[in-house]
Amino acid sequence: MSGAELPERLEPGHQASVEDLRELTGAATPHFALQIRDRIARLIERLPPDDPVRIEGEREIARLERMAQEGQTQGHVQEHELPLPSLVLDPKHEA
Repeated sequence: MSGAELPERLEPGHQASVEDLRELTGAATPHFALQIRDRIARLIERLPPDDPVRIEGEREIARLERMAQEGQTQGHVQEHELPLPSLVLDPKHEA
């Protein structure tokens, strides 16, 4: 089972951590960004607004939403590679 699918993360007694967030977002790509965003939202929904994990989770949600819209341009991209695509369609290919 994927680390993102660990059911114990959603159990009432589980204390969400920044490490949980890192495990969920570590390998995020534009294709899966919105699914990961939803998992983070479920993980932090019971935390108070001023909780550091919730604040970091909300930052990650915003980053994932940008990634889904704009594509992935961070990280190492070799000379001959293109950034990972986003959900935005190329206007030349729209019907």
